[in-house]
Amino acid sequence: MTLQEARRIVIKIGSSSLNHPQGGLDDRAIGETAAVIAALRQKNLECVLVSSGAVAAGMGRLGIQARPRDLPARQAVAAVGQGILIERYARNLELHGIVGAQILLSRMDLAEASRYRNAQNTLNKLLRSQVVPIVNENDTVAVEELCFGDNDTLSAMIAGLVGADLLVVLTDVDGLYTANPKKDPSAELLREVPDISAVEGAAGGAGTVMGTGGMETKLRAARIATRFGIGVLLMNFARIRDLVTWTNTGAVEGTYFPPAPHHLAGRKRWIAYAGLSEGSIIIDDGAAKALLEEGKSLLAKGIRDAEGTWERKEIVRIVNLSGEEIAKGVAELSSTEVQKVKGLHSGKIHELVPGFEGEEVVHRDNMTLMADV
Repeated sequence: MTLQEARRIVIKIGSSSLNHPQGGLDDRAIGETAAVIAALRQKNLECVLVSSGAVAAGMGRLGIQARPRDLPARQAVAAVGQGILIERYARNLELHGIVGAQILLSRMDLAEASRYRNAQNTLNKLLRSQVVPIVNENDTVAVEELCFGDNDTLSAMIAGLVGADLLVVLTDVDGLYTANPKKDPSAELLREVPDISAVEGAAGGAGTVMGTGGMETKLRAARIATRFGIGVLLMNFARIRDLVTWTNTGAVEGTYFPPAPHHLAGRKRWIAYAGLSEGSIIIDDGAAKALLEEGKSLLAKGIRDAEGTWERKEIVRIVNLSGEEIAKGVAELSSTEVQKVKGLHSGKIHELVPGFEGEEVVHRDNMTLMADV
């Protein structure tokens, strides 16, 4: 995939690229980003920007040197900084005749099917209107148990949400190396990584005082996006201008992760990565084989037990007798109803659950096998 082939791209920029050495936001970096987006739009590319920086901006405005450790303090700083961040982007995009739109998302906005579709519809409408969405996690209201935690993951989810052709992750290194280039001078840049699982040992932790992610989170984002059928380019923000001149020869310094050969369709994307599981269904070996090897739906007779509480049409984990999560899917019955019908043949379900007309507890079409994720 090259930019000449792409029609819609998501560009993710981390705090390390936007932070000024003396604190606050680097206006040069934001101006450069806006100029590149303008140049890409001249090539008929629709762009979505996923940008960190609210906390960094807030720290600069408040004169804070160290990133706050506790959640309320981080949220307060983000509340100060988010307005500064979007104003800087909007002002610089306007210099190129481009309108920007702020999109703040929490984990719950993508976890519920109706809110997921609403976010999708809004983003698509903005793109059709020639507006550049500027996305960030809604740090001011996110709680630690229900947050993305890093914008690398968020950017992969957004790429899937809008059906992007390419996700570009900009960071402070040239790409993925065989080892940490800051510690090992013999480390070599990997130009293309077709199998992410083979290189995950090369990932490190968070790299800067401003950042929340590191190479580990970028590999996780690449795994998600490539499973969506989206190529991922990891490159240095210092070379962002190279995006404008990227040609069929692949003349860009970075690491490319090609799309997985067998990728997840739209609804199965949501089930696998966006939807939150409310509980677990424990199944026997026969049911596990039917799901994994025969492509079958989950029937009540293969269910041994249920844990947690959920209502109909909510996502559940499907676990084998060893405790391994083998699938996730949308349950057609509530947890209370599953307890009533577990182990029974389908004909008995209708006697015990009035108004239920189906046979499958989790239909194959609404299920994602974790081996595919």
